[in-house]
Amino acid sequence: MTEPLRVGLVGADAAGRGWGPVAHIPALRGMVQVELAALCTSRPETAAAAAEAYGVDRVYHDVGEMAVQSDIDIVSVVVRVPRHHEVVMTALEAGKHVFCEWPLGANLAESREMAALARAKGVITAVGLQGRHDPSLTYIKELRQEGWLGDIVSVNVSLLASGAGRSDSRSAWMGNADNGANFVTIAAGHTIDYVTYCIGPLGVVSASVATQVPQWHLGDTGETIDVDAPDTVLLYGALASGGLLSFHAASVPFNGSNWRMEIYGTKGTIVAATPVLPQISPITLKGAQGDEPLSDLPIPERLVVAPDAVPDGPARNVAGGYVRMAEAIRKGERFDPDFDHARELHVLLEALRQSSDVGSALMLDDSNRFH
Repeated sequence: MTEPLRVGLVGADAAGRGWGPVAHIPALRGMVQVELAALCTSRPETAAAAAEAYGVDRVYHDVGEMAVQSDIDIVSVVVRVPRHHEVVMTALEAGKHVFCEWPLGANLAESREMAALARAKGVITAVGLQGRHDPSLTYIKELRQEGWLGDIVSVNVSLLASGAGRSDSRSAWMGNADNGANFVTIAAGHTIDYVTYCIGPLGVVSASVATQVPQWHLGDTGETIDVDAPDTVLLYGALASGGLLSFHAASVPFNGSNWRMEIYGTKGTIVAATPVLPQISPITLKGAQGDEPLSDLPIPERLVVAPDAVPDGPARNVAGGYVRMAEAIRKGERFDPDFDHARELHVLLEALRQSSDVGSALMLDDSNRFH
């Protein structure tokens, strides 16, 4: 049996908070292709606490020290977005393969620097847009490519998530738009990526991006803070293939209707929905051709890549990403989505912002460059 690739994970809160403990560690523990070999946190005391909490013998509080270890194959970066650039660049300079959570950078310039260095180093990179490893979304993509839908006429996507204006002191930093981690970059960014994954690239975009709730109440301190991070995006677009897209993602105060995608073609219809987000919770997938009523669309088993030992929930699609990354490393092939893809998604988000600022539509090319 091939020896597993060894992962050094940066970002492991001993209290179990954050995406590392919630998704990455359970995923790595259920796999044979890769294994969790080391943890890295920001301080010696937090590293020691993480070692005890997760039963990992090797811990570091210096990313550079961990990255130069010869037996670490992959550095996984699961820290706050403002630190992504620093940590990723350190790992790349050490010649490591890198898995970084989305957003790749706090801004487009950072993402371009990371993608450029990864290409120069010739390493395999992965970005945590794990919805692309979800079996249901992959099945939608396959059905579209096979012509099951016919020509796509209209697509309607909505993500209305409850909780606007409510946060806590640990997450208050996300209210600053310059930090690059907010509802539009994260939740809407993931969701617009699913749209292009399933139905193909956009050719024209016209968007409104706004901060509808400019103050947050911090429940643990009672404080109210001013924020400028965007919480709403409305997008009207034309697919490169000719269909039209209506996309609405917003953080709303209460009773949000969550995620739903409707795809209408000349031959078929698909409706997908989930109570949270596709990268976190299972999708209900229904479809029909012609005038037939919508019914459940069974997902082919061949599309399930996460090992059975990985628990349901956030870890499943993350595990699918690690499976495919390990395969790409062993074969010396490009992984999708990689840092170049992440850079293109950052460009698309920048196009939405610019369209909103100037109040007009923008044309996109195949790499989401706009003019």
